[in-house]
Amino acid sequence: MSEYCKIERDGHLLTVTINRPEVYNALHPMANQALSDAFDAFAADPELWVAIITGAGDKAFCTGNDLKYHAEQRAKTGARPQHPPKGFAGLTHRYDLAKPVIAAVNGFAMGGGFEIALACDLIIASDKALFALPEPRVGLAAGAGGLQRLPRMIPLKQAMGMMLTGRRVSAEEGYRLGFVTAVVPHDELMAEARRWAGEILECSPMSIRATKQVVMRSLDVPALEMATHNLDYPAYVDMTRSEDTVEGPLAFAEKRKPVWKGR
Repeated sequence: MSEYCKIERDGHLLTVTINRPEVYNALHPMANQALSDAFDAFAADPELWVAIITGAGDKAFCTGNDLKYHAEQRAKTGARPQHPPKGFAGLTHRYDLAKPVIAAVNGFAMGGGFEIALACDLIIASDKALFALPEPRVGLAAGAGGLQRLPRMIPLKQAMGMMLTGRRVSAEEGYRLGFVTAVVPHDELMAEARRWAGEILECSPMSIRATKQVVMRSLDVPALEMATHNLDYPAYVDMTRSEDTVEGPLAFAEKRKPVWKGR
């Protein structure tokens, strides 16, 4: 627990809430470090299988960099404040996490906030959510993966239309474009995010990690044959050697729910 983020654990589910509503959940280095620590702990804990990240309050998921803090610090020190190695919220530069993370976007997801959501595996959006990469409007560019991730998720011309104008996109438009998984009424957001998490938790965590790792690593391989046969996917190997791989077919044969162990 930190003053900058709230942590809630419910069985195998971890919920992380960015807790700076007074600045629309904008992030400075200390908040990013607290969130990075939270996701370090999530990655390391064998009993945590799925995470949800959201923002405190009703207005914002995250509005990216705390520009006021950065300007003040740069005026004082002459140096640009440094973020932790894992990036915004400890997620945008975290490329080795095989466990799924769900973004529950409850309002503005701007700049680095949108990049956090894009770094997650699912985006569940309130009907009040708004998305944008507005950095060019303040003389910057999206440097936490947004310029790379968005064109991999939606058609290039649509992505360029967003990135070259910095325009705001509603949750419904994001759903039509394809980067939003589901849109729900604002008051139902967290229930919907937990419902998706619950459906994931019905599956073997070993299978889920194998699936995520294979998908994400395969995206960088242009040849289908190479992606299918010639790459090492450790999570897939772990799955094939796990107790869950025995339990799943046995439970199916015995017409009962499987008891997953995650190993």
